[in-house]
Amino acid sequence: MLAVSGASGHLGRGVAERLLAGGAGPVRLLTRTPDALADLAARGAEVRRVDLDDPATLRGALDGVSRLLLVSTDALDRRVEQHRAAIDEAVRAGVGHVVYTSVVNPEPSSNPAAVVETHRRTEDDLRAAGCAWTMLRNGLYAEFQAQEATEAAAGGKLVHNRGDGRAAYVSREDCAASAAAVLTGDGHEGRAYDITGPESLSAADLAGIYTELTGRAIAVESIDDNTFVAMLSGESGDGHLAYGARLVASFGRAIREGCFEGVSDAVQTLTGRPPRSVREVLRDALG
Repeated sequence: MLAVSGASGHLGRGVAERLLAGGAGPVRLLTRTPDALADLAARGAEVRRVDLDDPATLRGALDGVSRLLLVSTDALDRRVEQHRAAIDEAVRAGVGHVVYTSVVNPEPSSNPAAVVETHRRTEDDLRAAGCAWTMLRNGLYAEFQAQEATEAAAGGKLVHNRGDGRAAYVSREDCAASAAAVLTGDGHEGRAYDITGPESLSAADLAGIYTELTGRAIAVESIDDNTFVAMLSGESGDGHLAYGARLVASFGRAIREGCFEGVSDAVQTLTGRPPRSVREVLRDALG
């Protein structure tokens, strides 16, 4: 029995679809929104309602499971506790192997991206849990560049705080394929894989791709972090908007400092095919 948490999200659903298409045998999908997975239930998946904010919903949800993919949640303020609840239940239920979706370079002392601390704490919790583990340290999603490309094309300029830094953006499809391969394969216990795209790109490289795909000339302007945050949040007094702007800026700083520039062969090794390029991903996303 294989289980996938967060199965109605983009990544979790992608993994679930691959498990079902590959004939992996019994698959249990954990989600807060079971109705969103009705199509996968019709294909043979067992769907359980689980809310990691309510540990009581976990009770029994992992009984009989041998391997669990724990997809990191998007609740930065409480996801360490959410992940810990899932890990505790996995241990109680006798799950032999937990695979966790972390982030490239998960060291808070050297990577200023705002998500890093929570990933590091969950990795520590998982290592201490007593079950076998695998860390899938995903790079920055190439799909997220579609909105940036659209906005840059509309304004004729890519304004960023990445400096001259580079990042090996990875497609969510390759992250899902890698996770499915680890769940169904052997020999991955105690391993941490950097899941990256095939090339490391600067802002200037991205602007060139955006220009090519949109047909609009796009200039590049690098600004400092504070100016970038102010640009994103504007005059709004919305605290959520300001928080989101600082989060985005933290990734730009991390790119600037080289935290996401490494290129690995993990996708090729795990899936048997090369990872998709940013150009390929955006060609599909932008039509």
